[in-house]
This record gives sequence, structure tokens and C-alpha cells, in this order.
Amino acid sequence: MPDDSIDPLIPRFNGRPYSFASAAPTTTTHPAMDGSRIPLSKPKKVTWVVIASYVFDWAILIAAAVIGYIMGEVSPNKRPFSLQDPNIAFPFTEKETVPLLLLGVIVIVAPVIIIAIISLIFVPGSTVPKGTPKSLIWRRKLWELHAGWLGLALSGVATWLITSGMKNLFGKPRPDLLSRCDPDLANISKYIVGFVGGTNNASIAGQLVSAAICRTTDKHLLDDGFRSYPSGHASSSASGLIYLSLFIASKFAITIPFLTPVAQQAAGSPAAYAAFPSRMRMSTSNSGAESYEMHSRGQNGPPGSPVKPAARAAPSVAALRRQAASPPLYLLLIAVLPFFTSVFIASSRWFDFRHHGFDILFGYLIGAICAFYAFYYYHLPISRGAGWAWAPRSHDKAFWAGVGSDSYASPHLRCQYRSGDEEEALEAVSSYDASGQGSGLQSNGGMGAPTGRKPSSLDERDHHDTEYIGASNRI
Repeated sequence: MPDDSIDPLIPRFNGRPYSFASAAPTTTTHPAMDGSRIPLSKPKKVTWVVIASYVFDWAILIAAAVIGYIMGEVSPNKRPFSLQDPNIAFPFTEKETVPLLLLGVIVIVAPVIIIAIISLIFVPGSTVPKGTPKSLIWRRKLWELHAGWLGLALSGVATWLITSGMKNLFGKPRPDLLSRCDPDLANISKYIVGFVGGTNNASIAGQLVSAAICRTTDKHLLDDGFRSYPSGHASSSASGLIYLSLFIASKFAITIPFLTPVAQQAAGSPAAYAAFPSRMRMSTSNSGAESYEMHSRGQNGPPGSPVKPAARAAPSVAALRRQAASPPLYLLLIAVLPFFTSVFIASSRWFDFRHHGFDILFGYLIGAICAFYAFYYYHLPISRGAGWAWAPRSHDKAFWAGVGSDSYASPHLRCQYRSGDEEEALEAVSSYDASGQGSGLQSNGGMGAPTGRKPSSLDERDHHDTEYIGASNRI
């Protein structure tokens, strides 16, 4: 018997379930809760509104990148320091292992080129049916390329903005600060800040001095000496190269083997765990229990062999071990190579005396979080998405979805409902009973407010109908 427990919640016209009013021809239907078929309009192409929404996304990222650049030029806070602190007394490294220009090439230019090569050559893969128009294939290629670049930009810009802001806020001295500072040792007492310990000896350990003690004339060099936390090289390398590793793993199906939901359902069958499920036969006993036994190759077994009178062929059961397999190791190496490169770049900041250990770790964490978030913001999960990016937003929700919308990919509904929903009907019943005018409820099609009499005709009932029209004519 079909379940009609939710049938009263389905709005109706004249006793019939609602239908969608569509100006465009429909090509498919969707089952409703009462068993009827709801027509779905034909999906539309990407419109200028959708394109404008993504242009606006790029504009936001560019503006955020400009803000991050401006933050890098602003003089940061300068935390007081001790002249006898060995953690900031390291020598200044003139030639860095990974200079800023090389960093930009590795974490920005290289991922952009690699994403373009993968998207234009390996997408959409071998699942394209024969006869598919080339224009459709190229639209898919370009969309995957756009989604890959947009995710990379989101990861990099978010990381840069966060890192630059934190550097200026904290103003933590770098390990080579004293080498940059060239402190005025003859007038230390003029620059002491904080508690002096009840002594006039300004050279004792623990005394803090301000950045004004520095005599260097290179303002940029000195300002950069107070930008140790968090590490910009570590965060930038993680954001760009971890994102690239995720992109490569997604497109080349490089993941730890896993069981699909269908395979997990098959796990309930004992034969799925057997060494050779295809050689099993299921036999039933009088008790009704099922067992899987090895069947003989011939009709007549050797003398004395047991015979199962109720034996029958088992349904087709695939072994769980054959539901997945590990990808080739050379593909895994390709996917993790960007990640290993990011680790090397971050580590170089330690032996170049540019950052403390915690600065590097926290910066790397910022970049990794931004990379994972940006990737999954635009791409399906690696283990279940088959390498695809999420589809474009719908025309109706290109800029705004609003409350009650489940997805930016689905358009707004254009439906016609009876006047009043279940909540309005309950409120009407309460007010009607409280007035003492009666206890019955006469509704328009089961959904209307109480009246003093029952409508005499369908025409009069239809007079009270109300239409609620959405922003689109498709779902």
C-alpha cells in the first residue's frame, strides 16, 4: 500500500496536485510524493547573468589581492625585543634559497600552466559518447579550466590576505632582526620599555627595548624584520601547491581505494567475502538458513559425495576485493610532488634564518586550510566526484538564493498553490475556534481558511485561489 501520510501537505487545485507552469517545452518529468509526475522544463544555457556573477567573483578576488599588496607596504607593529635574545641574533642571509620572484613562479605561474594543460588535454576523458558535438566538449574543457583557476585564485588570495594582515598585527621579530637593526648600544637606556627590574643597569638580560634603537636607514629592511609571524613563504607554497596536488589527484582519480555505497550494500552477502564468489552455490535447508558451498564441476560427483537437494545458483555477487584497486605509483608520485615542493619551500625559511619554527608551521597550516577549502568550494570530492568541478550557478540564483533554497544550481520554482498553507490553516483554525463561531473547518481544496458555509460550486472555490509565482519557469 502506498504511503499517503504526507498527502495532506501537497497543495492542490480543485482536488488535483499542483503543476508547474512552464513557458518552455519540457523534456522530462520528476515523481511527486503522491505518485504523479511533475514536468521539468528543459535546462537553459549559461546566460549573461551567470557570466556576470563569475566576473564579479574575479573582481572580488582582484580587489582582495590589491588589499593584500597594500598591507605588505604598510609599516607593521614592532614588538619590543631584548638585545640579549639569542633567538633574534642570527646572521642576515643575503641570498635566500627561494627568493620572492621564484616563489611566485612556483606557486602561481606553474599551477596555472599545469591546470590549463590538464583541463584542455585530459578533460572530459574517455566517457564522452561518440557523436558528441565538439562545441559541447570544449565548453566542458573551458568550464573545468575556469573552475580550476578560480579555485587556485581563491586559495592564494585568501592565504595572502590572512597572512599579510597577521604579519602587520603581530609585528613579531625575525630571527635575524638584530643583524638588520644595527642597535645604538651606547644609548640603550633611552629605548628601554616595560619593567626595568629596579636597577639602573640597562644591559642585564630581560630588558626590552623599542624598535627606535635601530640605526639602519633601510626602512623596508627594518619593517620586514618585524614580519616573522606567520611565514608568508610557508602559507603561499601550501595554498598553491597543495591545491595543485588536490587538482591532479581529482583529475587522474588518485585516491585511497574505497568501497562505493553499492559495494557496501553487497557486503551483507556472505559470498562477497569469499575467495571466489563466482564458484559458490547457495543452498537452502529446511530451517530456511542460507549457506554458500562449493559446487561440483560435473553433474555426477564422485561416489559418496554429499548432494544438496535444494541447491540453486547464487545470484551474481562480486567480491568486495574487486570493487576498487590502488592507482599506479607513478600517478601518486605526480600528485604528491607539488606537496613535497611546498614542504621544501617552507623548510628553507628555517635554515635561511627568516622565521621561527612556529611561524613556519602556522603559516603552512593557513595555506593548507585555504587550499582544501578552495578546492572543495569548486570541485566535487575526490573519492566520489570522478574529477569534475561543480556546475555553474543557475540563472535565477546567479547572485542570490535566499532562504528556503537548497542549492545555487537549481532555479527557483514557479508553482501555483491553493491559498493558505498548513501553518496558515492551523492559525485560522485556532482563531476560528476561539471566536466561538463553530468547530468545523471548511477549506478550499483542503488548504483554505474556515468559512461560515461551504462553497456552492467549484467556480466559487477557484475564486479564492492565489498564485505564488517564482523568478523562473524551470526546476
